[in-house]
Amino acid sequence: MPELLSEIPWWVYVLAGLAIWALVDIFQKKHAIKHNFPIVGHFRYLLESIGPELRQYIVANNREELPFNRRQRSWIYASSKKENNYQGFGTDQDMSAPGYVLIKPALMPKHLPDDHPHSIVNGNHPYHYTLPSAKTIGEFHNRARPYRPKSVVNISAMSYGSLSSRAISALNMGAAKFGCYHNTGEGGLSPYHRLGADVVFNIGTSYFGVRDENGNFDIEKLVRLTRGTPAVRLLELKLSQGAKPGKGGVLPASKITREIAEIRHVPMGQDIVSRPYHTAFSNIREMVALIEEMAGRTGLPVGIKSAVGKLDLWEELAQTMVETGKGPDFITIDGGEGGTGAAPPSFADHVSLPFVYAFANVYKIFQRYHLTERVTFIASGKLGLPDKAVMAFAMGADLINVAREAMMSIGCIQAQLCHTNRCPVGVATNNKWLVSGLDPALKSERFYNYIKTFTKELIEITHAAGYEHPCQFTMEDVDLSMGDNNITQSLRMSHGYNKDVVKFDGMQTLFTCDHLGGASHVA
Repeated sequence: MPELLSEIPWWVYVLAGLAIWALVDIFQKKHAIKHNFPIVGHFRYLLESIGPELRQYIVANNREELPFNRRQRSWIYASSKKENNYQGFGTDQDMSAPGYVLIKPALMPKHLPDDHPHSIVNGNHPYHYTLPSAKTIGEFHNRARPYRPKSVVNISAMSYGSLSSRAISALNMGAAKFGCYHNTGEGGLSPYHRLGADVVFNIGTSYFGVRDENGNFDIEKLVRLTRGTPAVRLLELKLSQGAKPGKGGVLPASKITREIAEIRHVPMGQDIVSRPYHTAFSNIREMVALIEEMAGRTGLPVGIKSAVGKLDLWEELAQTMVETGKGPDFITIDGGEGGTGAAPPSFADHVSLPFVYAFANVYKIFQRYHLTERVTFIASGKLGLPDKAVMAFAMGADLINVAREAMMSIGCIQAQLCHTNRCPVGVATNNKWLVSGLDPALKSERFYNYIKTFTKELIEITHAAGYEHPCQFTMEDVDLSMGDNNITQSLRMSHGYNKDVVKFDGMQTLFTCDHLGGASHVA
């Protein structure tokens, strides 16, 4: 018998295998395509599975792919690797397209003395690339530990669990080297957030890391955490996020390790589904009371993060702050186009306003109540490119948070598999094999290079506009193209307000604020 089998040609085995495969396809009932087109029908699913990659690398042009087009990604990748990130032969953008951002340069750029931190002397680049915040967070409310961020560009909220341990480590080490802060995201404070950078501790609806056995907020745990971790400089209450406001986060059981369960104080083996609402407060006055209790017990400035839709509660918050003299020290506005977390398409595509409308609506309310000076406004939502950052500063933002752009700097290829635990580059997965390919030492340098280049170009655009610091941008400095009618309109005309003047006494002053721990860093 073995001798007879050995005499059968190899192609007979191949045909027999294909015949069995075809029969399996014909008799299965789940997929009509496989039934009607045995074997061949599988190619449909193969092409569907690699469709995003085909479009990203072959079909789409440099400006088509979303969320970030190829030109944007190329700039981030080249910047992170210290490669040539310039562009030749002029722009390939349609500068008359509706909403196109046009930054107005001054006739003569800002003249800086030779001893200025950002001055270029004899063709040499400046030693200082950090750009401290013009505002000190918590100063107005007399917090015990006010904080002036060393950098106006920082890392947005991304949790350990959503991102891998090595990705968080790389970001934190790179942030420590440059001097920007690192927001933990709602997943709690992990060991990988403790590698040198200043930290913003994000507190979501599930209170991960500061919750009791029933999942409710435990302020005693928060006090112990902040006392044991001096690197925590700000506390952020997350009301909602741009990708899915009004819906709690989900971390699939497949991404939960024993370490993550211990950090978050949750059980193993089941999906973690966060509530869409807080249990520590149920209205604006209760929230303000909690903010004051947290600030009083920890000494830290406390703020809120939210996407924007209806404005009635924002109005009530402003009224309460005027009446009581209390309230958040900072407000993070998350645009609806944000999205490091997984979300249903209906939420990601349609629920909450994009950044420009969200920010403008909230800022105008606080401006009407004369509150803009006492609040630091943090902007997030695809702002990790210098031109977008300038627009945000011109609208009234004091700080910029970047998320997906930071992920790209450490290797993200926009595979859009973050919710599957199959991220091919080890950034948004906890699969040990996939994570093993990410070297935190190398990737921390990549993030450092990206954030340094980002800040450098932001400084250069600021000087081109005739200013010393981005806080000086006004809404008349940025025009938006109106499209087919061949005219442009300033941000002031488009959004119906002028941002308030931010107090600024010069860069030299910011670089001597050592007592606030936030402006003497040199990158």
